[in-house]
Amino acid sequence: MKKQDALTQSQKMMVFILAMSLYGLSNMITELVPSIYLGPVEFSIEYFAFIPLTICILFHPFYAAVGASLGEVIFGELMLGQFGGFGELEKFISFSLAMYIAGVMVTNPKNKLQVGIAAMSGVVIHQLISMMVDIGKVWIGVDDFEAIAGLPESVVIVEGFSFLNDVLFSGILFALLPTLYLVPRLYGKIEPLLGMKPRTQQNAHSIRGILHPKLVIASVILAFSAFGFEFISETDLNIFEWEAPFAEDSESMLTWISLGIAGIISAIVIYTIVSRSKKERKKTA
Repeated sequence: MKKQDALTQSQKMMVFILAMSLYGLSNMITELVPSIYLGPVEFSIEYFAFIPLTICILFHPFYAAVGASLGEVIFGELMLGQFGGFGELEKFISFSLAMYIAGVMVTNPKNKLQVGIAAMSGVVIHQLISMMVDIGKVWIGVDDFEAIAGLPESVVIVEGFSFLNDVLFSGILFALLPTLYLVPRLYGKIEPLLGMKPRTQQNAHSIRGILHPKLVIASVILAFSAFGFEFISETDLNIFEWEAPFAEDSESMLTWISLGIAGIISAIVIYTIVSRSKKERKKTA
């Protein structure tokens, strides 16, 4: 990215907070949607991935990805009076990595093929890491799982089915389709509200950048780190895991409180962005 096109610290922070609050809000909405169980397999809305995907593609992949992941931790865990310790680091790393890669894959946000491939790639990468971690925990023996009595290998079938469900159901309905609709329509219209130039092939990352050895190596290291943190979370070393005494009894109330706070922060951020844009237009008029 050219120096003159680089984001300021204020713009980076705005992207970060926008992704954190909007994804945190959406995360709480999914908590209110009931799940359907078919034996050990859960059918549910995994997440509204189109929110971080859209922000990653239109603005800054790194700050949007990390902001969205932190939003899930704050509003989906801490605000509900619980924290999974090292297990949350696995979620944070895998989701941030997947969204970041999806964001840098797009050099032309108006190209629906690029946007579609990136959206599905983000979901597949995240779900694939999560599936492999869950299978690995059972095979290594740090977690118990026997969907079919005496056949621990059945975890592959169950996790594989869950992977396909999340990719084909949540991935298409709540990642691919909304992202394909929003990105081309918002491109060039929403960036000026933050005082930013729209991403172009000249100032965006490229597919070649994804295949850069340093990024490939970093991605592999982060993926294995996610594995390690999740394995530790199932042992006595997970000293950071905690749950407030009132969390279980007040789960419904805490969910609504978290949803309300995330909504207020999102509204404040959006209001600030629009107000700043109006002031800038008046200065240039």
